[in-house]
Amino acid sequence: MDILTLHIVVPVLTLVGISLVKGQNMTRWTAAVGMGLQLLLSVYLVFSYLDAKGISPETEVFFTRSIVWFESLNIRYDIGVDGIAVAMIMLTSIVIFTGVFASWELKNMYKEFFIALILLSAGVFGFFISQDLFLMFLFFELAVIPMYLLIGIWGSGPKEYAAMKLTLMLMGGSALLLVGILLLYFGAGALTGTPTFNLHELAAVDFPMEIQRWIFPLTFIGFGVIGALFPFHTWSPDGHSSAPTAVSMLHAGVLMKLGGYGCLKVAIYLVPEAALEMGWIFLILTGISVMYGALGVIKQTDLKYINAYSSVSHCGLVLFAILMFNQTAMNGAVLQMVSHGLMTALFFALIGMLYSRTGTRLVHEMGGLMKTLPFLSVAYVLAGLASLGLPGLSGFVAEMTIFVGAFQNSDLFHRVFTIIAISSIVVTAVYILRVVGALLLGPIKKEKFMNLKDATWYEKLATVTLLLCIVGIGLAPLWLSDMIMNSLESIINQLTGL
Repeated sequence: MDILTLHIVVPVLTLVGISLVKGQNMTRWTAAVGMGLQLLLSVYLVFSYLDAKGISPETEVFFTRSIVWFESLNIRYDIGVDGIAVAMIMLTSIVIFTGVFASWELKNMYKEFFIALILLSAGVFGFFISQDLFLMFLFFELAVIPMYLLIGIWGSGPKEYAAMKLTLMLMGGSALLLVGILLLYFGAGALTGTPTFNLHELAAVDFPMEIQRWIFPLTFIGFGVIGALFPFHTWSPDGHSSAPTAVSMLHAGVLMKLGGYGCLKVAIYLVPEAALEMGWIFLILTGISVMYGALGVIKQTDLKYINAYSSVSHCGLVLFAILMFNQTAMNGAVLQMVSHGLMTALFFALIGMLYSRTGTRLVHEMGGLMKTLPFLSVAYVLAGLASLGLPGLSGFVAEMTIFVGAFQNSDLFHRVFTIIAISSIVVTAVYILRVVGALLLGPIKKEKFMNLKDATWYEKLATVTLLLCIVGIGLAPLWLSDMIMNSLESIINQLTGL
């Protein structure tokens, strides 16, 4: 069996194992072992990809496999990965592994919870390995649908409202996306005589502008909804605030990255002429996302809402960089997806750990937690510093690459929006430092917070794993940056060939 199919098989086997074992302890250890194997498999994939790329640098997609699925419709099980997909698979493996340990103490319907959570991750892995749009859309839906159950059953607060709002918004985006995919499929059939869903076959089709002007907004908005594109972002704060810890980690850390990945690999790669013509419209929307998300945080008092609005801003930077249409900025966009995935997963994990001890997520009700929870407090400070772009951490590498690439566009329109995006760094620093000060420093406000227990071994394992990744990328980013940069050449060739 090929290494990419194993990324789907391992979660499925883990689901079978969870359904067969009995008791909370066996269930969570089965989930942990399964996702641990998944993480090791992803590490092996990274090294295998780097070795294969060194041997065959001219090859774009590796570990390909094509099996006819529905011959009459030319639907195939086409899989393969480039450097961007490998980075996203590695990110997903890290987040789902740490998410299992962040949910270690879950007692309510724990077996069903882990089944839904790992099923969601299987959909994400399938999405990133797909080279066929039908297959990609299938896994996209598999990743989205379990969110309704995970929030509606195991969430908190107005969870039914949040679950329904999230599901309806994302399914609306899926409907637009499906129309765009079908236009690509039938358009290719009309122009070449053979309808196809294969990404690279579609990229070779010269679609007329009349069709491209429909395909680009449908696919960009379809993927942009899950990437929190303004004004379709409103599901994000409610969904994240009501979701359980591991679900927030996986959703903000990984699922929102499906949007950026899809916009890059489908909307821009397949219809580049329309992207260049209409990109300015969506650049305005992403600029609003960046500043609106950052400014929206300042008025929030709930830690989950703070991180949710921050995610809107950071994911807005991803789409902003993609729409700069140059290799450096797009490289920064993918680095930002990886960096934000790690640090927002760490934020949500820490928020869940603090909530389980204090019983509140309101900043003004806490204070002085550094005295009683030193490990969790230091981890929260490091996560905040990564978010505001401190040199030496992953956030700095990603944001600097984005802004350097953005300034390569010398026209006034792009420069203005680049300055607006850069200004969000200042706002980010304001709200991060304010929250850290109010949450961790000063006097302890409630007597019951005097004897709180610091992180357990499994909480430390999840936290340290994410921190090591954030610091590792911040100190040694070139291997990841080069891997991504090489994989952007086909997209850049599509754009510059015009």
